[in-house]
Amino acid sequence: MIKRTNEIKALTGMLKRHRVVAIIGARQVGKTTLARAFSDKWQGPTSYFDLENPEDQARLSDPMLALRDLRGLVIMDEIQRQPDIFPILRVLADKKRAAARYLVLGSASPELLRQSAETLAGRIHYHEISGFSLDETGEERHERLWIRGGFPRAFLARSAAASHEWRDGFIRTFLERDLPQLGVAVGATTMRRFWTMLAHYHGQVWNASAFARSFGVADTTVRSYLDTLAAALVVEQLQPWHANIAKRQVKSPKVYIGDTGLLHTLLNLRTFDDVAAHPKCGASWESFAMKQVMRCLDVSRSECYFWATHAGAELDLLVVRGRQRLGFEFKRSSKPTVTPSMRIALDDLGLKRLDVVYPGDAVFPLAPKIRAVGVSALAANLRALT
Repeated sequence: MIKRTNEIKALTGMLKRHRVVAIIGARQVGKTTLARAFSDKWQGPTSYFDLENPEDQARLSDPMLALRDLRGLVIMDEIQRQPDIFPILRVLADKKRAAARYLVLGSASPELLRQSAETLAGRIHYHEISGFSLDETGEERHERLWIRGGFPRAFLARSAAASHEWRDGFIRTFLERDLPQLGVAVGATTMRRFWTMLAHYHGQVWNASAFARSFGVADTTVRSYLDTLAAALVVEQLQPWHANIAKRQVKSPKVYIGDTGLLHTLLNLRTFDDVAAHPKCGASWESFAMKQVMRCLDVSRSECYFWATHAGAELDLLVVRGRQRLGFEFKRSSKPTVTPSMRIALDDLGLKRLDVVYPGDAVFPLAPKIRAVGVSALAANLRALT
C-alpha cells in the first residue's frame, strides 16, 4: 500500500473551506481508496454510500430522508449513478448550521459534471486525482512508474506481465462497460480502434481531418470521440499558447494518452526494452515527465500550455500563473543541450527560466536562465508558483 499523504492533506484543507468536495478521476485510479484513507483520519462520525451497491442504493431511495440527519463526513461513491442527489446536497449545503461535510466521488462523466454544475454552483469544489506520482512511489522507481503507469493495480502488480494483463483488462472493461454506463453510444470496437490510433499520435498536434479520413466519418464525429475520452480522463489535451508576436503559431491542441501504462498497452509494448525500441519512446517519456512537473508545481490544466510556431520553434510545456511564465523541455538523453528553439522560446515568451528535464538525478546550468534537471531531482528543485 502506498500512502497518498499529500492528497489527504489537500482534501483536509478543501473540506474546511467547502461543504461539498468532488473527487473526480478515471476509473480504478484510486478514488475510493483515497476516500477511505481520508475517512480513517477524520475526527468525528463518517457515513459511506457506494452507489454501485444495491443495498446503498436502497438506503438512498429517499435521499433527503437518508441524508438530512447525518453528521460529520458523508462519502458518496459513484455519485453520477444517482444524479437526483445533487439538488438534495444543495439544500443541505445551504443550511446555516450544516452538520456534515460531503465528499462525492465519481468518474468525470458528462452527467456528473452537468448535474453538479447546475445544482451546486458556488458550493462544490472539484479535486481531480490521477495515478501515482514520483513523490508517492519514490524517485528511485521512476522507470517502473513510467513503463507501468500510475494506476495503483498496474504499478503494484507482482510482475510486468501481470501489470500488462491488468491494463489490458482495464481497457476492455472501460470500453465495453464503463463508457456505455456514461451514456456513450459508440461501439467498443470503434472506440478501441480510435483510442489505439490516438496512441500512435501521442504527443502530436491534433489533426481531425487525418482521423476523419481514416474512419471515413466527419471531422465533428472524431472530435466527439476525442471529447468523450477526454471527459473520462483517459485522454488529455494540452492547449496551445498564443504569444503576441509577429509569427504564425500553432493553434490546435496536442493529444496525449492520459497514462503511460495505458499508452504502452494500447501499443502492445510489454517490457522496458519494447518501449525503448519503439518510435513513441520519446513522446511517452515526455508525457510522463510532463505530468511529474505539473504535480510538483501543483498547477491545473488551465495553467499549462505548449507553444509552437510554423517556422519550427516550440516549447513542450509552458506554465503560466499570473505574470510568471516557466518553460520546460523534455529530452530522453543523458546529455541534454541547448537548442536554438529553446533560446527563441526564452526570448519570445519572456520566460522566468527554462528547465530541460532529462532521465537523471543531477541539476546543472546549460546557459543563462536555462538548466538541466534530472527527473529524480524534480521534487527538490521545483517549487510551487506563487
